[in-house]
Amino acid sequence: MYLALLGILLSQGNLSAQEFTRQDTLRGSVTPERAWWDLVYYDLDIQVDPDARTIAGKNTIYYTVLSPKQVMQIDLQEPMEIEAFVQDGKKLTYIREGNVYFVQLEKNQRIGDLNALEVSYGGVPVVSTNPPWSGGITWSTDSNGKPFIANSNQGDGASLWWPCKDHMYDEPDSMQISVRVPQPLMNISNGRLRKVVEHPDNTRTFQWYVDNPINNYGVNISIADYAQFGEIYQGEKGPLTLDYFVLRENLEKAKEHFKDAPKMMRAFEYWFGPYPFYEDGFKLIEVPYLGMEHQSAVTYGNKYQKGYLGKDFSGTGWGMTFDYIIIHEAGHEWFANNITYKDIADMWIHESFTTYSEGLFVDYHYGKQAGNEYLIGARQVIQNDKPIIGIYDLNQRGSGDMYFKGANILHTLRHWINDDEKWRQMLRLMNREFYHSTTTTQEVENFLIRESGLPLGPFFDQYLRTADIPTLEWKTENGKLAYRWTETVEGFYMPIRLVQEETIHTLHVLNEWQVTDRVDPQVPFELDPNMYIFEKNTR
Repeated sequence: MYLALLGILLSQGNLSAQEFTRQDTLRGSVTPERAWWDLVYYDLDIQVDPDARTIAGKNTIYYTVLSPKQVMQIDLQEPMEIEAFVQDGKKLTYIREGNVYFVQLEKNQRIGDLNALEVSYGGVPVVSTNPPWSGGITWSTDSNGKPFIANSNQGDGASLWWPCKDHMYDEPDSMQISVRVPQPLMNISNGRLRKVVEHPDNTRTFQWYVDNPINNYGVNISIADYAQFGEIYQGEKGPLTLDYFVLRENLEKAKEHFKDAPKMMRAFEYWFGPYPFYEDGFKLIEVPYLGMEHQSAVTYGNKYQKGYLGKDFSGTGWGMTFDYIIIHEAGHEWFANNITYKDIADMWIHESFTTYSEGLFVDYHYGKQAGNEYLIGARQVIQNDKPIIGIYDLNQRGSGDMYFKGANILHTLRHWINDDEKWRQMLRLMNREFYHSTTTTQEVENFLIRESGLPLGPFFDQYLRTADIPTLEWKTENGKLAYRWTETVEGFYMPIRLVQEETIHTLHVLNEWQVTDRVDPQVPFELDPNMYIFEKNTR
């Protein structure tokens, strides 16, 4: 079944038995050589040669000194190579250790100073073998044989193709991205286009400026012979530009198909609050792979089909009412790009909320029952194989269940709260409180506990830190209904609702056996299907 195969695909981030190396630690932790300086600004200026499949140029890193250290960690993965580090006109010495460069700074680093480090580099970057799940560059061609190029590197790291501080905890406040390509190609990156510079050698440079903090894996280059169209969306914060860049042969098809973009914006501004990057606009860009959530430059490759490459994860039909990639990847503008995990072990913050947003999109346009059915139907791809949270400080994600299991955890929480407007306001407040920031699971849990007023500690321990699903065990005891939770962590509590003969009963279930005479166990009843639990009748 295709859904089973897609379930395996989504589990690409699952942990396997392995030994971790020093390179894992250098990549995944806030090392002393990272901790002493705070990113302020990147000025990335590169040339892409489609024939040689090379990238070369420089990245100037502006930073504020937090403590007076003299060794800085810069990341660039093999086979790319850094050619020189320069500060204040002086070439610096460095030690390379695998994918990490330790740079010896000569200038005294005084607390509060704003300094710059120029990093020149080049080489043949890793080619992605299965984009976007394997990181690297995709070098392809359009139907006319012209280059069609894009990057995708979540998890594997932005340092696959440009030198940076390759850890998610620290973001620059803004960024400039200049990319030189052969004519007639265009490069589309994040933010807004400042200018195009024509060069005598039949190349041109596209200079883009990002006016907001940006996570490193969200930095994007998309290169092709693009056609462009767009529209103005009247959003919560005023006019918002929606710009679309597609292969010329797909222009007319895209003009019809991309109508999902303003529909997405209406639904998500309703649920989550204003689009987080009005200053940078919103772009949807065709690429030669499935798609990614690059900030303000969402990439698209779903072949102009509804669903996920024409299939419906939920099996209900509701997944065929929208283009999965447009809705899912754009949902990441709120959860991934606005609210960003500090450590990839907490990747569920991105994927659970964004997968859940698909159900809210259906809810907004087709009604609450339709949204419920979509999320419940998608449970068929859940494997319950490993915890959703990964291993910290090693760049290790948790189970691929962070997608639809994570979405159903949030769906369960919504129905426990049982107040849709309160839930909507919580999601909007979350995007305000964590606006343009990096965060942790613990901070998100504390927020949801505070705003819901519910004892959710064991709830999160259960659903995020184990692979077990709470099981409602029930039986008949002296003609009454006895019930309890099994397969749960200590102290787990969650009420459930059941319907019997059109009467709704709420049971406050604990790990210990309880008995009620309000429900006749001899008469059929149904549990609320919106709560993601299992049932076991031991009568």
